[in-house]
Amino acid sequence: MLILMKQDAHEEEIAAVVAAVEAMGYQARSIPGGQRTAVGVVGNDRRVDSTKIEGLSGVLEVVHVSAPYKLVSREWKAEDTVIQLSNGTKIGGPNVCIMGGPCAVEDRDQILTSAEHVRAAGATVLRGGTFKPRSSPYAFQGLGLEGLKLLREAGDRFGLAIVTEALDVDSAERIAEHADIIQIGARNMANYPLLRHLGKMKKPILLKRGMSATIKELLLAAEYILSEGNEAVMLCERGIRSFDDSTRNVFDIAALAVMKSLSHLPTVADPSHGTGRRDKVIPMARAAVAAGADGLIVEMHPNPNKALSDGAQSLDPEQFRVLVQDVARVAHAIDRGIERR
Repeated sequence: MLILMKQDAHEEEIAAVVAAVEAMGYQARSIPGGQRTAVGVVGNDRRVDSTKIEGLSGVLEVVHVSAPYKLVSREWKAEDTVIQLSNGTKIGGPNVCIMGGPCAVEDRDQILTSAEHVRAAGATVLRGGTFKPRSSPYAFQGLGLEGLKLLREAGDRFGLAIVTEALDVDSAERIAEHADIIQIGARNMANYPLLRHLGKMKKPILLKRGMSATIKELLLAAEYILSEGNEAVMLCERGIRSFDDSTRNVFDIAALAVMKSLSHLPTVADPSHGTGRRDKVIPMARAAVAAGADGLIVEMHPNPNKALSDGAQSLDPEQFRVLVQDVARVAHAIDRGIERR
């Protein structure tokens, strides 16, 4: 439920509404706006009786939010959420943010070279796995804390924000000390204790859609984070599983447009995992921007054929440069630009 206050409502009237909501056993969130303040009601799993609220002084209207996800919905917040990173990069605004880098940080030379190419191509965020969730226990698991420090060093040297994946609460705490964005992978989208913990960390979160998750389930996962107070969440489409093995996953372009219509949170597309094929990454990146994605997260390796993980879907530096140029043209065609620093 969303309680819209009158333009001339006093602080005392807003406080009285908040107190009335809390007396009913719910949480009240004051939402200052350009023209008026709204008070959001959360903590309910069914329709709230609004008769006790409608007659209070200063109340203009009570709006019942129909979506099961409240805080992430456009019913709750009509304007787009914009997330700003430490290097000035904005995600969710008029420009498209591009994140690039290797699937995994392998050594110092590899990640510094990757960062140099990411910066030269015009991207503003460096990605790199440090704690790696792998299907096989015998596959490369990442460098852990050592890799995280190398990733931060590379980002700082080239003026790039950094994003890397957390596997659990412990790795999330370590990552929060170094990274600008904590990524939650598809396997952890429904790890609700972890999501609640992230909501208390006040750090930008890149939440990837689960391999078989519906859009509704993704939005409800984001709701877990927002319900704990962290509103800096990005929704990431990374492909879903299918019976067809032509590509690694089915890259759901329509999901980007659907998420934009349902939620105010920024949307990010991952055409690398979405296709699993190097030759399909650039076309799908162009399509994602055309569909309204606010950002792209793309795997790029200085030498993909020698990558320790996901080499088959990683671009080389020249291909990454072409991707940035191509999506810039698509963005321009729909009156957007590419986020630059």
